[in-house]
Amino acid sequence: MRLLDQRGRTVHLAYCTNVHPAEDLDGVLNQLRRFARPVRRHLGVDRLGLGLWLAHRAAATLAADPRAVDRLRTALDRHGLEVVTLNGFPYRGFHTARVKHAVYRPDWSRPERLTYTLDLAAVLARLMPDDAARGSVSTLPFAWRTPWSRRQHTAALANLHRLTEGLSQIAAVSGRPVRVGIEPEPGCVVETTDQAVALLTGVDTRWLGVCLDACHLAVAAEDPQAAAARLAAAGLPVVKLQASAALHADRPGDPATRAALAAFAEDRFLHQTRESADGRTGDGEARRCDGWDDLPDALAGSRPPSARGPWRVHFHLPLHARPRPPLRATSTELLSCLDALFGDRTLTDHVEVETYTWGVLPAAARPDGDAGLAVGIAGELAWVRDALVARGLTVPAG
Repeated sequence: MRLLDQRGRTVHLAYCTNVHPAEDLDGVLNQLRRFARPVRRHLGVDRLGLGLWLAHRAAATLAADPRAVDRLRTALDRHGLEVVTLNGFPYRGFHTARVKHAVYRPDWSRPERLTYTLDLAAVLARLMPDDAARGSVSTLPFAWRTPWSRRQHTAALANLHRLTEGLSQIAAVSGRPVRVGIEPEPGCVVETTDQAVALLTGVDTRWLGVCLDACHLAVAAEDPQAAAARLAAAGLPVVKLQASAALHADRPGDPATRAALAAFAEDRFLHQTRESADGRTGDGEARRCDGWDDLPDALAGSRPPSARGPWRVHFHLPLHARPRPPLRATSTELLSCLDALFGDRTLTDHVEVETYTWGVLPAAARPDGDAGLAVGIAGELAWVRDALVARGLTVPAG
């Protein structure tokens, strides 16, 4: 979907297709018909934006064969879909039985990550609508934090330099600029916007910036207004916002709360868990204290929770459907993120709903088949659209 900000500039709203399993081009084409077209029809819009996830095999196929890109673009047009952003975080196998730390491999010290990301940018330059100002690709925050050596860090910075050179060349040949956003995430080399500023100082900001994930901000207890101001002061663009909500528990030591949390402890994805202390720091951010790399570890009791504050869990919850008490979603924090990015001025023009966890929700909350998933995704998009309209954006007529 497209919206207009107060100055008449286009803001693209999409949903991320990493919620659907597909490792090759045929799988991607099938999900357009099976899911994306029904989502568009539920919303009653003529054109729906997608944040495509292309696994490395599909990306390589498309990058090597312009006819394959034409085939994909034709299918998008036929179903009333368009693409200005790609999710380049998972490399492959995002819907295997157990993903966990594998989602961070290959990391940015590896040439495979560079090749994959440049393949995505080249494909997107051909795939974007003719009137789109630019494209975006989100990518992982260097790597999981351990093991991470000085040698790996140096190699990652060198690969980012090669990335900017490659993005410049793609734009020179195609006339279509594509930017890449590093996506801070708890537990990774780049966990916070503070670290993003420190590690990305000196990069070519024509091509590199930050992808803000609202769920990650909430788990890391970052204040959205402070985060946006920090990035703006450093001259780092917000390449994309991933509109997402984390799981919040006010009283994680309470038996009923722990039982409710246990329903979200599952085997496929990593659910980093952080416990925030009471009080605020001088810059308005919540003080951070202990954390666990995964929710099952937090619940196992190897380190009992303190009484200092609530838990935030990296579990992307459906934006329009709140979990049952005593748990809640960080919806208020997401709205604060929208305030920060679409308040006095528009700080990003790409917004992507990224709820990939529909299939691992507690059984009672899972959608009923394909039709139920399409209804749920449409509900999320409508929620974000309405929140953006409440902040002064408009839906173009016709």
